[in-house]
Amino acid sequence: MKVALIAGSISDREIVKKTCDVLKKFGVDYEARVISAHRSLDFAIDFVEGMEENDIELIIAFAGKAAHLAGVLAGMSTAPVIGVPVKSSTLDGLDALLSTVQMPKGVPVATVAINGAENAAILAVQILSLKYDELKVKLKDYKSEMKAQVEEMNKELDL
Repeated sequence: MKVALIAGSISDREIVKKTCDVLKKFGVDYEARVISAHRSLDFAIDFVEGMEENDIELIIAFAGKAAHLAGVLAGMSTAPVIGVPVKSSTLDGLDALLSTVQMPKGVPVATVAINGAENAAILAVQILSLKYDELKVKLKDYKSEMKAQVEEMNKELDL
């Protein structure tokens, strides 16, 4: 199982790293690349054509501003695509959010919050868990950890 992390620019690196950290925690392999939907469309085409050969089952695309990357990849691929709109403009990422989420019929892109890298990774793990049972176990453990953290917060709450 492998996830492709595709950033529209090197400036998205810190957001992509957050996704990497979560995927590592779940033991999910990934590869990361910079591919611009506007500046290197031929790279995107080559990438999609080689996905099966490279065992890539899911794409997480990170892009700011016009943010067409996720949609371009979803339009060429049959794999699930998760879009992460990146806050990189004077519009605080709203432009990227709308460009990522407002896809035409037949070209879905699951979209998380602006800079929602961690949730993109969790969603990827949830999708992959439909095929890989070991991920279901890890997700249950993760949910239990989150519940325990809330229980600790309640113990610390002193009003």
